[in-house]
Formats: sequence, structure tokens, C-alpha cells
Amino acid sequence: MVNQNGSILKLNELKLSHENRAFKYGDGIFDTLKFENNTLYFLEDHYFRLMSSMRMLRMKIPMDFTLEYYEKQIRLTLLANDLNESARIRVNVFRVNGGLYTPESNEVNFIIEVKALNQKNVEQLEIELFKDFPLSSGLLSTIKTNNRIVNVLGSIFAKENAYQNCILINEKKELVEALNANIFLIRGNEVLTPSLETGCINGIIRKKIIEGLKKHQTFTISELSISPFDLLKVDEVFLTNSINEIQSVHKYRKKVYNSEKTNELKELFHSEIKKQISLS
Repeated sequence: MVNQNGSILKLNELKLSHENRAFKYGDGIFDTLKFENNTLYFLEDHYFRLMSSMRMLRMKIPMDFTLEYYEKQIRLTLLANDLNESARIRVNVFRVNGGLYTPESNEVNFIIEVKALNQKNVEQLEIELFKDFPLSSGLLSTIKTNNRIVNVLGSIFAKENAYQNCILINEKKELVEALNANIFLIRGNEVLTPSLETGCINGIIRKKIIEGLKKHQTFTISELSISPFDLLKVDEVFLTNSINEIQSVHKYRKKVYNSEKTNELKELFHSEIKKQISLS
């Protein structure tokens, strides 16, 4: 069962035209949320990031598309699929049909789909650079548009070469992010992550970690330009996204990382995440 514009439909009832702008031009955005223990993790953060992305793409936000409406539609979709323990939620928003590059309207449609969450974190995560096609730096790359072809090609490269993930770079040869996650490096007590200017996704867990580290007494956090060579100079590397939260990297080429401080951060933010969720 999926939710199309507030109507719960069976999959064979879902109607998408060949004129769909997300299909024809990638004229759409998406978001992924985690549901567990009857809680939509960081719902408010996800909602306001979605609204910000819609405004950036000059989409017209419906007056009734409030945070309360958004939560209600997600929970109706979970209920229709009998998912009451844990789930992965994907929300797609796209401009309505019509026009060529220039749309006839800035009105939007949305689809919400949910799947049972079968979370299996890889313990021995090995990564490599994907250099065939760079991402573009800049603000537009920080939002989750439907154009993820570089991520698709990088995922094929990773599968063909038995890597568990790849790191994407931009046209300036700066580290940007992993295929499905933001990236953090640890050197001593200093935590480094690519700045939004590099073109990395403005991730929710990334945001929470940066906010938490700015208040922490032991660690420091820096958002900056990072060279691929730095992957060989740091002590630890970890990846973050809304589903896996924090995931340690074991190896990059001949460099084997430890995970002592990553595990410390996992414990710190696991308790912090649960605290924030309990207050939401």
C-alpha cells in the first residue's frame, strides 16, 4: 500500500503518467525516515529540510502541508501496511505534469512508501574512491533530488569490486560523501567532515552529530575541504545516515582504521538520540 497525495492505494492502483516530471527531468526530491518504537526519528528536522528543499526548487508548498499533516500521512501509510515496529519510509515530492524544461505549474504531488526495516550493518566496511564522475560542489547538490545517477554508478562500481561503499568527490577533487551517507574522519580528538560547500547532502544525522560535538568537552568538530589523501592520515572514519545512524569504516586501500573513538561517539549519540526522541 502506498500513499499518493493523501489517498491510500494498492500498488496496482497507483497511477503515474509518462508525463511525470520526476521521470522525465528528475524534477523531484525525496527523503528517507526511520520509524522505530512508534517514533518517527527526527520528524521535525526531516520536515523542515523537505520544505527548504521545495522552496529552493521553487515548488509551491500546499497550505495544508503542515508538520501535523505530514506526520498523519506517514502514520496512515504505516498503518495500512501493518508496520508497527520498525520501517524505512521514503517520501517523494515532484512537480505536477506539464511543460518541457519550463514547468506549466509549480504545484506538487507526493508519494509515501514504507518497507519493513531489515537493518544489517556490515562490520568490516571497506571503502574506495569513486572517481569516474565527480559531483558538483555548491548548494543544489546538498538537497536530495531524484537525479542520483552518480550514486547509482558508484554503487555498481562498488558491487563489481567487492567494496561495501564508495566515497564520492567533486570537481575540485574534495571528499564529498559516501554513496548513501555523510562521512566523518577522526584525527586524535578532532572530528572532520566535508562542508556543505563541497556539495555533500545536508544530512539529519550529520547535523545532529555536529550540534552535539560543538557542545562536547573532549572532541572538536570542523567542517572544511578534505583531500582524499587525508583518508590515509586519520585514525578513524565513520559514515552516517538516517537508517544506520553511525557506521564504522574498517579499511581504505592499505589503511586499516581502529574504531575506539567512533564507538565512543556511537554510545554518546545513541543516548543523545534516544533522549531527543523521547522529548519529541
